[in-house]
Amino acid sequence: MKQLIRKLTPDFLWAFGREIRDGFVRWLQWPAATFHPWRRSSIRKLATFRNLHRGQRAFIIGNGPSLQVTDLSKLQREITFGMNRIYLLFPEIGFATTYFLSVNDLVVDQCAEEINSLSMPKFLSWRSHRVIQPELNTHYLHTTYTGPRFCPDARKRLWEGATVTYVALQLAYFMGFDQVILIGVDHSFKAVGRPNTTIVSNGDDPDHFHPQYFGKGFRWQLPDLDTSEIAYQMAREAYERAGRQVIDATVGGQLTIFPKVDYDSLFR
Repeated sequence: MKQLIRKLTPDFLWAFGREIRDGFVRWLQWPAATFHPWRRSSIRKLATFRNLHRGQRAFIIGNGPSLQVTDLSKLQREITFGMNRIYLLFPEIGFATTYFLSVNDLVVDQCAEEINSLSMPKFLSWRSHRVIQPELNTHYLHTTYTGPRFCPDARKRLWEGATVTYVALQLAYFMGFDQVILIGVDHSFKAVGRPNTTIVSNGDDPDHFHPQYFGKGFRWQLPDLDTSEIAYQMAREAYERAGRQVIDATVGGQLTIFPKVDYDSLFR
């Protein structure tokens, strides 16, 4: 019966219904994500980052396998954003990223102890307050799965765009960076299946820089590259309107939204 109703109902009505449902869910989330004391504290702390890095450049480090063939030692004196399980790389490269960001519930839930141990400024989804307690270096962001937009103010609602990298782009914009450089954003996966479906890894992870990134037994969601591309296009347009730039220096990356540059050329 459900399939019959779906078949007989025009697509635009289904889309309208989803918008109403998603808007209602966001409305329910808004009060706590705005007025809870922990969020109010984060909003005040986030204000100190507004335009903090005006005129500077930053590297947003994705977690793709291309990091294995990228000379990351060149980033030691750069301002960097690391995401999700990037800390698995720190012992190998000998330094930590300037900032850390994670908004994925599955990552935060399974890696809360590791994330808690990080000492750099951390930016986490408000949803993570269930398992990550507030500390001086912890900043809760109000991020949502729905409601596509590019938000220049990280104190307000940020759309996740199906990738933590998009949240990082909004955060970097808020911080005032003139140029943001993507590396390790391979935008390709060997794992296949319905986007956003939660699966359990049954072995080494071939889709990230470390075999144990989403190793055996780890729960993770299959990528939604189409939605990510919509988000990336919004980011490119927002940066360009402001006279700023996002460029892609990922070695062998498959993303085509941003201008490509040779990674090594950035250090000459």
